[in-house]
Amino acid sequence: MEISINTPALLFPAITLMMLAYTNRFLALATLIRNLHTKYKQINEDREIIREQIRNLKRRLELVKQMQASGILSFFLCVLAMLAIYFQHEAWATAIFGLSLFSLLLSLGLSLNEIYISTRALEIELKDMEENK
Repeated sequence: MEISINTPALLFPAITLMMLAYTNRFLALATLIRNLHTKYKQINEDREIIREQIRNLKRRLELVKQMQASGILSFFLCVLAMLAIYFQHEAWATAIFGLSLFSLLLSLGLSLNEIYISTRALEIELKDMEENK
């Protein structure tokens, strides 16, 4: 397979947009955690639902951290592949670019898992409202 310097560069816009989306998720989680912390301190009864949400948010926070790390690794490997192409090491460039794609795929898989967990958080809230009818 012949790889040009433009091939890894094609991922730059995708990776940066993905990282922006991940940062927005992180900021939304931070807001949720701060609000939940305030709510937890104010309520003295029925803290079990809040504890369940806390466990959920901790897991989501860890996933967002892993998503961001693999996205950054993918970006780093793209730049490294371009550098290998520049120095005319095509075999290295191809292998590094393949690792970059794998890292991007891992990041997207983690993102999908985080989405499933976030919908679980909404189900917890809905269950609580249904039980209070």
